[in-house]
Amino acid sequence: MFQMYGVVPPMVTPFRENGEVDYEGLAALVQFLSGQVDGLFINGSYGGGVLMTEEERKGVAEATLKAAQGKIPVIVHVGTADSLSAARLTEHAVQCGAAAVAAVGPYYFKHSSEDICDYFHTLVDAAKGHVPVYVYNNPQFQGYPMELELIRTLKEKVGVSGVKDATFDIQAMAKYMRLLKSDAFDVALGTEAMWLPACVLGCKAFIPGIGNAFPEICRKMFSEGMAGDIKACRKTQFEVNEMRDIMYLARSTQLAIYAMLELRGIVKCYPRRPFVPATQEEKEKIKIRLKELGLL
Repeated sequence: MFQMYGVVPPMVTPFRENGEVDYEGLAALVQFLSGQVDGLFINGSYGGGVLMTEEERKGVAEATLKAAQGKIPVIVHVGTADSLSAARLTEHAVQCGAAAVAAVGPYYFKHSSEDICDYFHTLVDAAKGHVPVYVYNNPQFQGYPMELELIRTLKEKVGVSGVKDATFDIQAMAKYMRLLKSDAFDVALGTEAMWLPACVLGCKAFIPGIGNAFPEICRKMFSEGMAGDIKACRKTQFEVNEMRDIMYLARSTQLAIYAMLELRGIVKCYPRRPFVPATQEEKEKIKIRLKELGLL
């Protein structure tokens, strides 16, 4: 069954200034990325999935898969606060030809392990074995951590096929790789910030936010890591982490990505409200730093 491999950016969703999905911008972004990355992770945190209606999320999935033209796999985030909506999004992703689906744990309310297992069981049932279901373990956004034993239960008793690890905890990643990773259970790193140590541990895929605007350096870092060139990969990792520092010149990393896409001339678009776009002053600061690094 499908497992993630390589550079798989969590693609932002382009919006128009009036808040509507910018499907022309989306197609342009997919075209820009599809020749440089190994897959796309859509409708997640960077993609603003939870800011969209169910129908909008379906529309973005359809448009992304159409624009990708089968060149790269598309992983669709289907996480919602309730099981039924997430199941409908899962069924739709399968019908559209997604390679996999992923979901954060049900959010807003505090949920027991039993609740979380039931939620993911609903998604596995909805996928009907056609695509793997990944746990997107993002404690900050789902509102609670998923401990190792819960992930193990989701693997062994619920039928989940992988985890996107966004804990930013290299010890957690090491445990996933040592205790859970197998031919039947995938482990992907949910950030570009720790690729080198994750790669050394045996991870083979990462989901880099910076990869939306600068897929080239992410590809370079991935290739160096997979080739075992630790010295080169460490140098590139430090450069990537400096780029992540630049992202915080805006009020969030997501806003910085929209600004960087505009600065590179890839697509000019907006985040969805209540996110307010980066100011001109913030864009200028980002531009100056990127030029200092020779990236513009």
